[in-house]
Parts: sequence; structure tokens; C-alpha cells
Amino acid sequence: MLVYGKGQFFLPHQDSEKDDAMVGTLVVSLPSAHTGGELVIDHAGESTAYRASKEELTFVGFYADCRHQVTPVRSGYRVTLTFNLLAGTAAPAPEASPATELAHRLTEHFTTPATPRYGTRDVGLPNRLVFLLDHEYTERGLNWRRLKGADAQRAEQLRAAAEQAGCETVLALAEVKETWDALPSDGDPWDDHDYYEDEDEDEEEEEEEDRSTNEDPADIQLNELIDDEITLGWWTSPDGTGGEPISLHVSDYEVCATTPSVSLTPYQSEYEGYMGNYGNTLDRWYRRAAVVVWPQDRAFAARAEAGSQRALHELRDRIDAGDLEGARAAAESLAPFWQRIGAQAGLLGATLDVAAGLDAAGTAAMLLEPFRAETLTHEHAGGLATAAGRYGEDWTRSVVDGWFGPTNHFGSDLSEWIDTSLAGLCGALRTSDRPEVARLLAAGAWRWMSDQLRLWVTNPRSQDRQPRLERLSSPLVGLLDAADDKLRDEITTALRESGDDILECLMPALRLADARRAAGFDTVARDCVERLNTIIGRPLRDEDDWSIEWTGCGCGLCDTAGTFLGSRSQRVFEWPLAKDGRQHVHIRIDSAGLPVRHQTRRQGRPYTLTLTKTDELFTRATNARHQAVADLAWLTSTRGARS
Repeated sequence: MLVYGKGQFFLPHQDSEKDDAMVGTLVVSLPSAHTGGELVIDHAGESTAYRASKEELTFVGFYADCRHQVTPVRSGYRVTLTFNLLAGTAAPAPEASPATELAHRLTEHFTTPATPRYGTRDVGLPNRLVFLLDHEYTERGLNWRRLKGADAQRAEQLRAAAEQAGCETVLALAEVKETWDALPSDGDPWDDHDYYEDEDEDEEEEEEEDRSTNEDPADIQLNELIDDEITLGWWTSPDGTGGEPISLHVSDYEVCATTPSVSLTPYQSEYEGYMGNYGNTLDRWYRRAAVVVWPQDRAFAARAEAGSQRALHELRDRIDAGDLEGARAAAESLAPFWQRIGAQAGLLGATLDVAAGLDAAGTAAMLLEPFRAETLTHEHAGGLATAAGRYGEDWTRSVVDGWFGPTNHFGSDLSEWIDTSLAGLCGALRTSDRPEVARLLAAGAWRWMSDQLRLWVTNPRSQDRQPRLERLSSPLVGLLDAADDKLRDEITTALRESGDDILECLMPALRLADARRAAGFDTVARDCVERLNTIIGRPLRDEDDWSIEWTGCGCGLCDTAGTFLGSRSQRVFEWPLAKDGRQHVHIRIDSAGLPVRHQTRRQGRPYTLTLTKTDELFTRATNARHQAVADLAWLTSTRGARS
């Protein structure tokens, strides 16, 4: 090992032969940031300079009769390892062709358990190899005959090797994202760090400052690769005659490249400065083409894992050819990853067709499990009806229940689907003589809808409750339109048992139903008339009655606040209270939507919480009465409804 510091160099010389078999020298420059220190080699009247990289190993080999020198190092350190190159005496073995050597490497790749970059546990045999090319291509331009520069030679060699190794190849388009630990070239790693002053324990929460650094990514020094993500979004068919969109995340142990992405020009870069406990990172995005290779005996699963329609079409072809055993085995091979990728847009129709044709209830249910109710449209009615007829009502109920997710599952918003798709889907299923499937779908939609209504009707904050309930009015119209008589009666009964705040959903729904000429709302209209008459008939609050009914959580603080709120005459309550107590009262008042203003007077210790009942206490009831009168007048004029 040789380490050259600033000002150090090596004059021109020839290496002495340290062994009878020595024919040359190999210089390996270790990655290091430095300037100067070039290795200059002279031969046959020509001189060539080699510079080391600060990021990669650099290899330079030369014969022993070549004069060479190292120029002075101007900054940093040049670090090298030198080796003697010896000529062997044994006759060289016949060289394998590049394709043969690559074929051996492919076989080794697909038969060796893989280990992720960050981990020691084997994850099984890799399903594919993704070799990244250097250039960008469009979907139309990605073709074996149109590859550019070195891409053409490398791809052709890999394709020939894959054929020898019993593998298939396709061309693909890849999106690459790399995240680097990075710093501004002339910056201090702590320049962006804000210090924090002690703040009074009673100070209110302040808005956090944005301390992100707007640095020019071109002026950033890369230190270490933190993470990378590679996704394939499109690929050609195996015969190269067409292509299709896909979505496939590629693991790091399945990727290789001659040119690392960092050596290319990204199409987008974003630098995040130091943010206290994260930051000083640079994100870079690249678009690259790739050659994707997989063993022929794993071709079906490899294509299917990318969400390829071709895999489902192959299953359909096997079923049509009478190869049910082969189709079932191939379908079952999807189980390890189908839950993760099966629900991609556009796959449901083909999956329903295959599920019905397999005549294997368990495998069919596995194929349909990843999908969700909101992906169903009237176009899927035929396939769903066929599958339901093949496997029976219990199987269908289990599949449909899975599409709606667990009870009280609020993660999915089914409003638009119920509003726009459910009625048409149920109508098509009844036309296909499968009313029981329509009933299951409508019942699942009602379970979701009832959970939503229950959640928002019980919300005391009108500014949150009213827009949410009004938003549910249109899907409620769609649901009643899709429901059969039995379910419609169940729905209207449940609506009748809700509190009066349900009117904030029912009145907009009645107006929509009238505009759409939707049926099934006569019972809802009669119930609304009764509610509205009751609201109108309630006596108005006395002008001097400032009492508010409220119980709180039952703690001592809520009991004290409740005593003030229940008073008919007391409007203002000044309450010396520590910070935690003030926060508790703030939260309870706000969550209950009470017409009470709360302010903190920051004088003395502890600060004083001032509670003030507002005029909204009276205007709420008045506004509700006026709204009830207007709604009742509309119902009477448009529907002729009477109490």
C-alpha cells in the first residue's frame, strides 16, 4: 500500500522485475478525494494519464518495460495498492465465448439463494435479473433493433446467454430513485441546525419552522448511498412484438448494471437540508431501460407478479384447452405474492373469468381476495354471476365480505362507488338471475354507510358533522336505489331510529332523489315530516336562560365546568387553572361543540381560564327552527307529504 500526501510524487521510472515470471504491474487506486496524483504511463512515444476516482476502485495494468510516474498530489491523499503481474506456465484453457460465460453466471444467479443488501437472511432464489441499460427510451422506441450505443451489444450478449441458460428476456422501462447522504460542497454539516431556547411551560404550541435547505443539487457532495428504489412500469412481450403496462418493484439483489445510476444525469433532484434528526440527503430520479431475464420454468409467475394481463390470459388458455390441472397449479403458484399485487386496476374482469373456469373453490377465492368492492362495475356482473353460480352462496358471501373489509373499516371511501356504480351493478346481477349476489353487495354497502352515518350523526361539532352528512346524501340515494325491498325496509328503519341530526343527510338526499326521480324515499319523507314538526313545535329558549346541559368526562375539572355551564344566569366564569387543566377543559369544550368561548389571561400564576357563553346558544335553536320550517315547506310542496 502506498499513501501519497500533499506535495508527494514519484519520478519517472521502470519497475524492476521482482520475479522471473513478472511481466507487469497492477495499480489499484482506492476511492479517495484528492487532486493531482495522476498516474502517467509512457509507451511507444505516447503518454497517458490515469486519474483515480473518489467513489470507485480504479484498476490500471501496464507492462514492466513501461516508464511511469505519479504527479504531485495537490490536496487530499492518493491511496494505492500495487501488485506484481506474473505469467503462468500452464497452457491456457480454451476461452469460453462471452455468451457462454454469461449463461453460467445466469445459472448461478438463479440457483443461489439471495441475500438483501441490508440483511443476512436468505430470501430464497431470485425470480428475475434486471440489467439496467444506459439510455432512456419511450414505449414506442423500446425495441431490440433500436437500442442505442453500448446498450445494443450488451443486450444482445445477455439475450444470447439467456437462450443458452434456458431463460426468457424482455425489455423494460425502469424508474430509479436513489437517496444519498450528502452535504453542500462548501458547507458545514451543522449549518442548517437551529438551536432551541428554553420556553416557558405555559407557552402555546408554535408553528414549526421550515428548515429545509434550498441548495442547488449540482453543488452537493455525495457521501454514501442510503437507499434506492427501482420500479418497472412497462415491458415488451417475450417475442418483442408488443408491450404492456406493469407495476413491479425490483429488489436490490435482482439488479445489476455496467454503469451505476450515479454516473448518469438524473431527470430530477431534491436536496433536504439538516432537520434536527434527519436530512442532509439528496434524492435523485432516473429513467433507464433494462433487460429483464427469468428462467422459463418460472416465466408464468414472473410475468404475473408484475400484474401482467398475459399471465391471466395464459390461465384462460389452459382452461379452454382442457388443462385444468396445469391451470390450477399455475394459479396456486401466484399465492405468495397475489395478495400484494393482484388488485391492480384492470385485472378484476380477467380474474373473475379465470376463477370461474378453474372449478376449484379455494384457488378461486385466493385469486379474488385482493380486490375491493369499489373496483366492481356493471361490466363485472357477468363474471361475478358465473363464479357465484359455480361455487354457491356461502362461497360468494365469503368473497364479497372480504371485498368490503372488516366491520367498522373506515380506511376506504365507498361514497363514489355506491353513488355511481352500485345500482347499475345490482341491476345487471338481477338480470343475470343472481339477485342474491346483488343483495350481498348492497348489504355490504349498507354496513359501510351505517358505520359512516353513526360516526358523524353522533359528532356534536356542527362544522364537522354537517358537511360530512351532506356528502353522504348522494350515496344514500344510490344505495336505496340498489337495495331490494327487504334491505330498503331495514335501511329506513335504521334511519328513523337515528337522532335529529340525521336530517342533515336526509333532506339533501330527498332533494337529490326528487331531481333523479329515484324511488324508495316515501317512507324517508314521512319520517322527516314528523321530525320537522317536532322541531317546530318545541318552545323557544327563555331569553334569560343561559344553561347548557353537559356532563364531561366525570373528572373534577369537568364537574366544575359543568356547574358553570348548567347555571341559567352565569355567563362568564374566571378560573385560575394550570396548563394541563386548561388544555383538558379546552379539549372537552371543543370536542362537544359547545357555544362557549375559552380564553387564557396570562397574568399571575397560574394563568386564568375565562369561559364565556356565547349568543350562539340562542341562535342555534332559532336557526334550526327556521331551517325546519323551510324544509317542511319544500316537502309539502314537492311530495305532498303530511304528518
